[in-house]
Amino acid sequence: MNEVNKTLYIPLYGKSKVSQQGIILNDPSAERIWKEEAFPIRGKSRSKWLAYNMAMRARVFDDWTDSMLQRSRDALVLHIGCGLDSRNTRVKTPCSEWVDCDLPDVIEIRKKYFRENETYHMTALDASRPEQIGMLPDRDTAIVVLEGLSMYLTNSQVRGLLQALDKKYREIHILMDVYTEFGVKASKYKNPVNDVGVTKLYGIDAIGSIIDGLRIKFVKEHSFTPAALVKELTPIERMFFKMLFTDKLYRKIYRLYELKA
Repeated sequence: MNEVNKTLYIPLYGKSKVSQQGIILNDPSAERIWKEEAFPIRGKSRSKWLAYNMAMRARVFDDWTDSMLQRSRDALVLHIGCGLDSRNTRVKTPCSEWVDCDLPDVIEIRKKYFRENETYHMTALDASRPEQIGMLPDRDTAIVVLEGLSMYLTNSQVRGLLQALDKKYREIHILMDVYTEFGVKASKYKNPVNDVGVTKLYGIDAIGSIIDGLRIKFVKEHSFTPAALVKELTPIERMFFKMLFTDKLYRKIYRLYELKA
C-alpha cells in the first residue's frame, strides 16, 4: 500500500476513538476494523482534536448523503476514495444502489470487512483516470461523495473526474472537501498525513475555475464543524477545539463544497 493509501488509517482511527466515546459518530465498524488492522500511526495523527475533526467531517458527509437520498431514493450513491469508511452502513435512508470505489489494494482490504449484496458493491477505481468512470453503473441521478480525495489529485485531475461524472449522469449531486493553496503550504509543517509519508498535496483556491464550462455548478459551502456537533464535546474541549478548527484561519486552509448538475 502506498503512502496516499495509508492516509485512510488517520480518519479510521479518529472515527473509531470517537465512536468508543459515544459522541458525534456511531461507528462500530470503524472500531472493529481499527482493532484488527492495528496500523501504527503516530504523532499528530493520534491527536484527540484531529479525531474529533475527522468524526465531525464524516458526520457532515453522512448527514448530507442521507438528506440527498431522502430527496431521491432511486439515486446511485458513489463514494469515490472510500478507504475503509463504513458510510454505507451509517447512512440509514435506503438507496437503490451504493458503490464504494478506491484503488485495488484498498478494495482488497475492504473486502475483508464488508460484503456485497444486491444494493451494495465495491469496485476498484483510480480517480486520476476519468475514463474509468464509464465502468460505473448507469443511473439518471448520482449522489457523489468525494471525501479526503481532492488534495491528492492535481487541479486538472479533479476537473477530469468532475467532467467524466458530468458526462455520465443526467443529474448529479457532489460533496467535496478541498485544501486551499494556503492550506497546502501550511500542510508542509502541520499536516498529519506527513506522518505516513505523504509529502505532496494540491489545493484549490477557486472552485469556479475547476468547473468552468461544465454543467456542474457551485451550490454552497458547508461547515466541517457544525455547532450542534461541537456541543457534544465537554465545555473545556469545546474551547480548545474552536481555537483549532472553527475560526477564520481554518477556513483559509480547508473548504467543503456542494456542487450539482
